[in-house]
Amino acid sequence: MARTKKSQSLVNVDIVSDIVCPWCWLGARYFLQAAQQSKHTAVLTWRPYMLDPLVPREGMEYKAYMRAKFGDGPSDKFKAMREHLEEAAPDAGIKFNFDTISRRPNTLDAHRLMRWAGGQDLGTEMAQKLFEAFFKDNLDVGDPDILAQAAESIGMDKDLVTELLASDRDEKPVQEEIAFFQRLGVSGVPTFIYQGQFALQGAQPIETHLEAIEKAANLPPSQS
Repeated sequence: MARTKKSQSLVNVDIVSDIVCPWCWLGARYFLQAAQQSKHTAVLTWRPYMLDPLVPREGMEYKAYMRAKFGDGPSDKFKAMREHLEEAAPDAGIKFNFDTISRRPNTLDAHRLMRWAGGQDLGTEMAQKLFEAFFKDNLDVGDPDILAQAAESIGMDKDLVTELLASDRDEKPVQEEIAFFQRLGVSGVPTFIYQGQFALQGAQPIETHLEAIEKAANLPPSQS
């Protein structure tokens, strides 16, 4: 969970996301910027989602995966999406290096790590580290060694994380949580759920999140 400055009201926000989703990184940055500007205190909790659970646990070569998914050449829509992300990234303080991504990982282990980090109030720090590792540094965030190093970099116990990743610890709870949000109707990410009452989907601008935080802060007590 990530807390902003103390103020008038407490607003709980769940972000349903996947580490390999560039819109999730951009959307999270917009939300965090809005939370810093808001007069209310926002608490962000990270929830798992897998854009493609059929990717094998060992991952796939990225270009082969993209060819299988989009064909031999990216569509105009895909090119426009990528251009938008690259143009928006600097103002959000992030960087996408799409051309040099080499692996398309399965993200189940990354979500397990996110779960453990969240238990130590390090969810946002862990998410930012993994987004950066994948999109900026082009590391394989399905590799247990990469995940353990990322955990260590934010103060988690590397040896314990390595041991846990080598087991099946929390695989079932993560998969059950993914299924829960799918049953709620989450079919795309990022999805931001405010006070468990209403949702925003996509990389919404800062102003939209400011309005949503204000709305959530003023929900009647019976609803929040």
